[in-house]
Amino acid sequence: MIFYDCPTAPSPRRARMFIAEKGLKIETRDIDLRNDEHRGAAFLAINPRATVPVLVTEGGQVLSENIAIATYLEAEFPTPPLLGEGAEEKAAVAMWNAICEAQGGMSIAEALRNSSPAMKGRALPGHLDYAQIPELAARGLVKIDVFFETLEARLQESPWLASGRFTMADITGFVFCDFARVVRKRIPETSEATQSWFAAIKQRPSAGL
Repeated sequence: MIFYDCPTAPSPRRARMFIAEKGLKIETRDIDLRNDEHRGAAFLAINPRATVPVLVTEGGQVLSENIAIATYLEAEFPTPPLLGEGAEEKAAVAMWNAICEAQGGMSIAEALRNSSPAMKGRALPGHLDYAQIPELAARGLVKIDVFFETLEARLQESPWLASGRFTMADITGFVFCDFARVVRKRIPETSEATQSWFAAIKQRPSAGL
């Protein structure tokens, strides 16, 4: 297997944490997003969508979405079960992972990509250019606050997002909470349950990768 990574981006960090939590050692190649290596011919031949992370499986299949990478690795290496066990837990992991992507990841992306001068003309990831829309940046900031409220309500009920144990949903939520700093957003100090959850994950070895 070969894992295509970028140490500074949130999406590949999610896959990197998942790999580490599985206790796997996979050949890794870093892609320099800041210098547009992902839009060069060599990487486009691997992933025409020009995004990371990418996992090339032992069978040669190219997986370019976090959920696909996680699904493959969970099937090949089922312990620990980061996507859940049984119908109820698997559904809860899928649901909370999707909530964190939609409310957290997309909101941060809207705020960052539609306001940063460094991303002028690059409002969406990938190989195509898109103009920034300032109104989306403003909306993204509001949605991040809603994301934090959603997490706090859930974590007052449960120590982890999807079930009684750490799963992929927690990886996704943690990474986006941490990455919100790029648009000057942090978990509110009043969100005590979320603060405790975040601190617990930060102590895991995978969080430092």
